[in-house]
Amino acid sequence: MELNLVTSLFLAVMVYLIGAYLVKKIYFLDRYSIPAPVVGGLLFAVFTLIMHTSNLVTITIDTSLQSLFMIIFFTTVGLGASFKLIKLGGKLLIIYLLAASFLSVLQNTLGVSLASLLGIDPLLGLMASSPAMIGGHGGAAAFGETIDGLGVQGATTVGIAAATLGLIAGGVFGGPVARYMINRHNLKSNEPAFDAGEYEVQDVKKESKLTIDQFFIYLAIITFTMALGTYIGGIFSDLSGVILPDYVGAMFVAIVVRTLLDASQDKVPFDFDTTVNDKIGAVSLGLFLSFALMSIKLWELADLALPILLIVSVHVIVIILYTMFVVYRLLGKNYDAVVMINGLIGSGLGATPTAMANMDAITSKFGDSKTAYLIVPIVGAFLIDIINIPVIVFFINLFN
Repeated sequence: MELNLVTSLFLAVMVYLIGAYLVKKIYFLDRYSIPAPVVGGLLFAVFTLIMHTSNLVTITIDTSLQSLFMIIFFTTVGLGASFKLIKLGGKLLIIYLLAASFLSVLQNTLGVSLASLLGIDPLLGLMASSPAMIGGHGGAAAFGETIDGLGVQGATTVGIAAATLGLIAGGVFGGPVARYMINRHNLKSNEPAFDAGEYEVQDVKKESKLTIDQFFIYLAIITFTMALGTYIGGIFSDLSGVILPDYVGAMFVAIVVRTLLDASQDKVPFDFDTTVNDKIGAVSLGLFLSFALMSIKLWELADLALPILLIVSVHVIVIILYTMFVVYRLLGKNYDAVVMINGLIGSGLGATPTAMANMDAITSKFGDSKTAYLIVPIVGAFLIDIINIPVIVFFINLFN
């Protein structure tokens, strides 16, 4: 059964809405911040698996819009990269970013090495590493599409599975590690109650009423950036022979565009509102993930389940040891350092929402950490992508 573009788009929207409903109703899904399109998409994937294995019908959806939504999302990530925020984090932010960046290299090195030892394609080991761990479901689906296009069967499926396992592991292990470190070193918070409004990740001072014309200005900025980024990325790939996905070029051009917008803020009658940019990005990510999850073939995962579980388990052990014995010391061996490594476990295995949930759980019991709440979201929201994505592209080209 082949579904046309309109029907496929409708299903993607419904998959998201069903997932959002289930996340609100089921404690486990809400507790570990499982994204709504992942929940709905996996249900649809299980349904297609049952239909396929029962020899009743094989459902094929039209994923023509998936790449478009993916590029829009990564473009909004780049446009959200306000480097003015880096100054607020200072030296600790740079240290935390470097620690997270090294984790990306470490995860990918372990992933491809373990895959080779287990007798599977190194690129599948890569898909179970930083694309899924640090990149989350968005990174897993995006790079999975790229690696699937290179002829590596099941890359997206492996990435989505690893991202889901990592998301759960990040929420499960972050808290116990932080509690152990706090009790072992007798650490305490010396700060007054944390005012989240004072340290927003996004540099938005007020919520404005958006007109249709203003909305089209944002669309113009996003589509221009997408067009220029994909064009430049294509030229770069042709000249260098290096595989550079369209969304990577779009994201880096978006960072340049955002920097120029900030620099000319006093010269143009336009104030870039990150709230609007983020909402466009959130909708695009939701639809992109819905398409990605709906189209995965779970029957491709049968022979890879054990190797992928092993690789993810190694990542969990390594990040715990790395944060406890290395990152904690680099960040100052204090309470703020513990809250930050708690966040790094969440974002290094799952995603930024998991990092924030981890920190909320610890600070609500042991005291606040303004430093952690400033640094972890800034790095997790956009800075780590600036490092992680080129690292992944390097590994793809190295093992292609």
